[in-house]
Amino acid sequence: MMREHAKTNRTLLALLGLVLLGGGLLVLAGGADIYRRRHLVPPADWPLTTARDALVPPADQAQWTDMSWWWPTVIAALALLLLFALAWLLSQHRHHPRQLTVADSSEETVTVSNHALSDALTTDLTMLPGVRDSRALFYGKHTHPQARIDLALGPGTGPEQTLKGLHDAVERAGRSAGWDTLPTRVDLGVARHRAHRVE
Repeated sequence: MMREHAKTNRTLLALLGLVLLGGGLLVLAGGADIYRRRHLVPPADWPLTTARDALVPPADQAQWTDMSWWWPTVIAALALLLLFALAWLLSQHRHHPRQLTVADSSEETVTVSNHALSDALTTDLTMLPGVRDSRALFYGKHTHPQARIDLALGPGTGPEQTLKGLHDAVERAGRSAGWDTLPTRVDLGVARHRAHRVE
């Protein structure tokens, strides 16, 4: 579930980035007069084909200038769109330290690979009854990390059947690393049925 969700987010972000990049290149081509210099044919109905062209025609600019609400509304809408895009981007990215500091009785600092601990916890979770798929990630500070767990349960498996084993697995992970606490966020989902072909 989480992998599909993350893949969808990455795909949408990539498509949005390609659209913005393409639009920016078209604007740049018009502003730099590349179509005329390179004898290229601009896209049909694209208004910016020369350096003198404007995205908003002068007649419309004069008309909207008389409307006192227009430009504040446009600026506010663009600002909200920018804030939404930034919030979405930040929500997709969590700091995943490469090394995690684990407690040790010696005076030396001991670090363990984030990937190794994540794989160990993921394997432990996959062994729980009724769990079809699992994924564990550690993020945040390397000295006091947090865990993000995504579980896909098999059909007919209730969350209450899994919570006890989940709690024990997280507790073992925190105890093995010597952390006093391990804040954990858990997302539960149900694995999709696979279609069976009938002959």
